[in-house]
Amino acid sequence: MDFIPMPSTADVLGVLIAIFSVAIAAASSYYFVSRKPKGCLDPQKFKEFKLIKKTQISPDVARFRFSLPTPKSVLGLPAVTYVLCRGKDSEGQEVIRSYTPITLDSQVGYFELVVKMYPEGRMSHHFSEMREGDYLAVKGPQAFKVPFNYKPGQVRAFGMIAGGSGITPMFQLTRAILENPKDKTIVHLIYANTTFEDILLKEDLDDFARKFPDRFKVYYVLSKPPEAWTGGGGHVSKEMIQSHCPPPAPDIRILRCGPPGMNEAMTAHLNALGYTSSMQYEF
Repeated sequence: MDFIPMPSTADVLGVLIAIFSVAIAAASSYYFVSRKPKGCLDPQKFKEFKLIKKTQISPDVARFRFSLPTPKSVLGLPAVTYVLCRGKDSEGQEVIRSYTPITLDSQVGYFELVVKMYPEGRMSHHFSEMREGDYLAVKGPQAFKVPFNYKPGQVRAFGMIAGGSGITPMFQLTRAILENPKDKTIVHLIYANTTFEDILLKEDLDDFARKFPDRFKVYYVLSKPPEAWTGGGGHVSKEMIQSHCPPPAPDIRILRCGPPGMNEAMTAHLNALGYTSSMQYEF
């Protein structure tokens, strides 16, 4: 019978150390994953969040920052989703409207909304009356009527056409793309407004363009441009789309979000330019 040598004490110790190291690594990984902050939102019921900063951007637009329970809390909002906000109109009646936060879960401790307040808007009244220290009831996340489940790299490029406050879902998605160094998706944005003062998040958009010149382009269009305006004038045209959006292709997608009339006009332009229905998405 052949003699089978017994392992030395050093060999046994080495194996035990290796096993122990693997166990420690696995436990550490589980610990850190389990320690990932849980989102603060509830899709079934409203929760109250305190307004800690209100910044007036223009006479009818303000940026609202709401605190989360702890400095390390996250809202728990996937990209390309929105929340429902509850308030009271000028007659004290309850009103609920949807809004898209401009912050993602990369931002901890608070979330932000940019809100345009219309003179006759019922929820606009609630936001215009809000003061720092007040609370807002929020529920979510909520998916758009046709869910948009974005995955990094699912398309080569996005063409985005936004009007007015329709910029918020575009901004949210653009931020998610640009904050991910592994996401090489290119974004071309056409953003239409009436006047220069109506352009929401312009500083943030221009900052994106400076930081990511190869991944993000923005073209502003004003129906009432000021003198010496270098952007587009009038309404978004087929020629503007041809010049500032990726051409029709299976690996591109054109997103649009704006007033109903604008969305209808953009649909007609895109169809005429050869973009199929599978290449288009409306928020």
